[in-house]
Amino acid sequence: MSLEIKVPPVGESITEVVLSRWVKNDGEFVEMDEIIAELESDKATFELTAEKAGTLKIVASEGDTLEIGAVVCSIEEGGAAPVAAKEEAPKADAPAADKAAAPVAEKESKDSYASGTPSPAAGKILAEKGVDAASVKGTGVDGRITKEDANNAQASKPAAKAEAPKAATAPAPVAGSRNERAEKMSPLRKTVAKRLVAVKNETAMLTTFNEVNMKPIMDLRAKYKDQFKEKHGVGLGFMSFFTKAVCEAAKDFPAVNARIDGEQIIYNDFVDVSIAVSAPKGLVVPIIRNAESMSLAQIEKTVIELATKARDSKLTIEEMTGGTFTITNGGVFGSMMSTPIINAPQSAILGMHNIIERPIAENKEVVIRPMMYIALSYDHRIIDGRESVGFLVRVKQLLEDPARLLLGV
Repeated sequence: MSLEIKVPPVGESITEVVLSRWVKNDGEFVEMDEIIAELESDKATFELTAEKAGTLKIVASEGDTLEIGAVVCSIEEGGAAPVAAKEEAPKADAPAADKAAAPVAEKESKDSYASGTPSPAAGKILAEKGVDAASVKGTGVDGRITKEDANNAQASKPAAKAEAPKAATAPAPVAGSRNERAEKMSPLRKTVAKRLVAVKNETAMLTTFNEVNMKPIMDLRAKYKDQFKEKHGVGLGFMSFFTKAVCEAAKDFPAVNARIDGEQIIYNDFVDVSIAVSAPKGLVVPIIRNAESMSLAQIEKTVIELATKARDSKLTIEEMTGGTFTITNGGVFGSMMSTPIINAPQSAILGMHNIIERPIAENKEVVIRPMMYIALSYDHRIIDGRESVGFLVRVKQLLEDPARLLLGV
């Protein structure tokens, strides 16, 4: 008797997923609750597990888009776990050499079958490209060729055919590679693209700029970084200062922390700060809940935890849902100035940039200071110019006098 394994519900707003990778191969024996495949939605990656032990029969291919409830595979009763060689080892009449050779032979047989074998989706791509599977090195389980391997594979150039025309009339070859490859957009990338276009079309987005002298914060970090890390177990970074400054400024300018809902404006007495993080599969925005009530150490610990989950594709939908204000740091990539796009349905986003030592006028003297440009993009439908500029000036004041963040003044 076989059991069908279907795409489970993974979120209230998610109607389909992509089968990104098979962890187990067709015909392979699987244990109950063993991970057999990975599913990817527009927000996160999920693991599909076996609901009983048996032989796996694959129905869907890697790269397929599946609706919630669609059949992914089935598990047939019977089969046996690959431990036969170990069970025969204790037999008294088996020669020692045979016992030693048995698991090796079994491994070689398995490797020769799996290594270099393309998945159904990978095989189709290789066929379209005219690439021999034997020339592709697989990175999947047991050397299996994945869809990504197939996409990255390049067909060898037909050098002999290119030289066939007469040398005198042959056009000069173009130097360098001119290969092209097409990749299907991931659910996450498609969702990000749709949302960014919608924000540009549906909001009255403007951006205001200012600059911050980062020397006071850098001096404070240099003075207390060792004691801070020894006491709290985390480093003292810039993100905690910016988060606290945003929370304090939002008290004076609540519209920046609000959103439009139909014909109403929803004001929040809390600040859930979304932190834009660059993950392997695209930009994700996990949330620091109730950041206004956190200490600098608590914020730093939460940022590290969320960033680690983002890099490992382990963020849950709940950790990325909601948020009342967003902070993005393009400075880590070297950006000097940019106009960040609002993270709808929020009404504002703060952009941090790189720190550059520049000459500025201070007390009627020209001095060199570590300066950062900051940008606030906002929805002009809900936030007026006075509020946007006032909010950014308040953030600047708090960062240039970090004692205010600790005293709440």
